Amino acid sequence: MSFYVTTPIYYVNAAPHLGHAYTTIAADVMARHHRQRGEEVFFLTGTDEHGEPVADAAHALGIEPQELADRNAERFRALAPQLDASNDFFIRTTDPPHEAIVQEVLSRVRDAGYVYKGTYEGWYCPRCADFKADNEVDDGNRCPIHHIELTREQEDNYFFKLSAFQEPLEALYAEHEDFVSPRTRYNESLSFIRSGLRDVPLTRHKLTWGVQVPWDDEHVFYVWFDALLNYYTALSYARDGEDLTERLWPPTYHVIAKDILRFHTVYWPALLMAAGIELPEHVFVHGYLLMEGEKMSKSLGNVLDPFEVIDRFGADALRFYLLRDVPFGQDGSVSTAAFELRYETELANELGNLANRTISMLLRYRDGVVARAPMDPVLAADFAGLPEKVAAHIDRAELTPALEEIWQRVRRLNRYVEERAPFRLAKDEGAAEELDGVLANLAEGLRAVTVLLWPYLPSSAERLLEALGAPDTSLAGAALGSGRIERVGAIGSLFPKDAATPQPS
Repeated sequence: MSFYVTTPIYYVNAAPHLGHAYTTIAADVMARHHRQRGEEVFFLTGTDEHGEPVADAAHALGIEPQELADRNAERFRALAPQLDASNDFFIRTTDPPHEAIVQEVLSRVRDAGYVYKGTYEGWYCPRCADFKADNEVDDGNRCPIHHIELTREQEDNYFFKLSAFQEPLEALYAEHEDFVSPRTRYNESLSFIRSGLRDVPLTRHKLTWGVQVPWDDEHVFYVWFDALLNYYTALSYARDGEDLTERLWPPTYHVIAKDILRFHTVYWPALLMAAGIELPEHVFVHGYLLMEGEKMSKSLGNVLDPFEVIDRFGADALRFYLLRDVPFGQDGSVSTAAFELRYETELANELGNLANRTISMLLRYRDGVVARAPMDPVLAADFAGLPEKVAAHIDRAELTPALEEIWQRVRRLNRYVEERAPFRLAKDEGAAEELDGVLANLAEGLRAVTVLLWPYLPSSAERLLEALGAPDTSLAGAALGSGRIERVGAIGSLFPKDAATPQPS
């Protein structure tokens, strides 16, 4: 069983921001969960480095596009480990093997009769690197995403016969209603298809910063078609001397933001059909992180720096907040105040306090030794089927509901402490056996929820499981009662409250 998950490749015309972190974290949670299930997992991310926006940004700085690409690609590469993301490969579209396979695949598309030469005229957004249809233009000939005035472009290009895939794409959506999710994005993509597909430029004649067209050296491939193939090209060279394509293709899940919906849910499957390549199984489209009602975007200047957030709160807190506070798949507002509130009320007061109380009581009352005791049937009923419920949610990319299922049990364990009052039982010599049972149940419950939290909070979960003497993170061990804790060790504060204290400016 294999699980292949991809993020979009991030554009290198500027530095990474929280929106990039959001997509990467979501894909990493999915990848880690499927590793827990014992599956062969491959997680791909990387950078998109060709096209007009990169060339323009480089020229504005007085440097060559390759220098800017090299500089910013390293910033994106550095983001992944700081997020504790476990990606298996980081692709750059300036990688020579990627460029060679792009040329081979798009030559195959041409040989199949889906490419012709013509002239394109229309409204163009240099920041989107995209031509806009008349019904996609805001008042004043402005881009609906970047709010800048569009330019009228006329250019000789080679075209991709997107129109030839009208019926095949409609059939795809009819036969695979889970190809795109959430359902609102499925409907949006299908509506675009049904509105009538028009052929689109495959190459650019005025640009030189791109993958060379092998049959016409005066053209480079339009950046989107170069980029859309990275998910396929990466598998052929991600591991030295091994081609993973046959084993791992197609992607199980491709995770994107809604601003690139059309390219990944219409153009990409049509291009793969034209090349005779199997289609991805699912495309999940998440919403925007909003600040002051606007999409967080480097070009709009309203971004939170994920590196600064991580420095203050830690990667786990950032991972938790983004998938807890913003329902995955919807737009959601973010702020520093909201970070601090989630951190203090849930990570510090609920999970951190549960871990601290459980381990402290075992150390204080039993020198860290956990007695063998049966599971409390009341607690067991509340945990019944939890791993299966979490897995079912994650199979549908429902990362926020999966986290809510787990968190309900974190709160249940905190209530269990209040209900069974082990601090009072410890004062009654006749209640020693009952105290042993309560503490054993608490420790086992804490272990079970921590295993399920590992994809979301990998560093904190590993630290906590180590303190419990039960480092196994496999999903098979996530059921209540399936573990065996013999002795616990001190852990200290998992989520220090002073991290949420406002810092002096």
